[in-house]
Amino acid sequence: MTLMIPEINGLLRKNLIILPKVFDEASGIRINGKLIKSLLFSTDIAIIRNTNADAIIAVYPFTPQPIITEALMIAAQVPVFCGIGGGTTSGLRVVNLALHAEFQGAMGVVVNAPLPNKILAQVAKRIDIPIVVTVVSKDENIEERLNSGANILNVSGAYQTPDIVAKIRDNFPEVPIIATGGPTEETILATIKAGANAVTYTPPTNGEIFRQLMDKYRQTLITK
Repeated sequence: MTLMIPEINGLLRKNLIILPKVFDEASGIRINGKLIKSLLFSTDIAIIRNTNADAIIAVYPFTPQPIITEALMIAAQVPVFCGIGGGTTSGLRVVNLALHAEFQGAMGVVVNAPLPNKILAQVAKRIDIPIVVTVVSKDENIEERLNSGANILNVSGAYQTPDIVAKIRDNFPEVPIIATGGPTEETILATIKAGANAVTYTPPTNGEIFRQLMDKYRQTLITK
């Protein structure tokens, strides 16, 4: 007998960012006992606080700062993977940011594609949480990344993402892969079928959500 899953929602917290059911098709990645199939790509604390995603991937286009990591750790109710640079931010600073993120409670750290392997290896020697290495092209040397300390690959190749995932999966059947899922359930499913274990989801912005809410308020006032 298969039981239905009971669902309980509070009146004030029912307006959540609910991820599509298609994420259930992913195998997931189990990290320290926690199974992760979906990751919300955001640094907006209000959005992070109101989602049913399994984890948060917090990467942003500025120099990583410990105070931002601390704020994310405080706000999130699920594990957080923190960006620590690797592009404009490199060298010893990346190593220090990784160590700081671990001390603050991050489940893992995310490094950008340009990070040199020698720095990746230094990070791997200093921390005891997974290192997620971003992959943006089919031409990247995945074996060198893994040998340098990458624990998880994060494929972010826009429309080419499923193809990149499939190539990696063919050559490295057991490597954990996170990948961007794209804008629709169809693109998310394509990424999963290509071999991604977990998928990232980019939510609507705070402004977009607010606009929908304000439209609802206006419609309510008009009909009264």
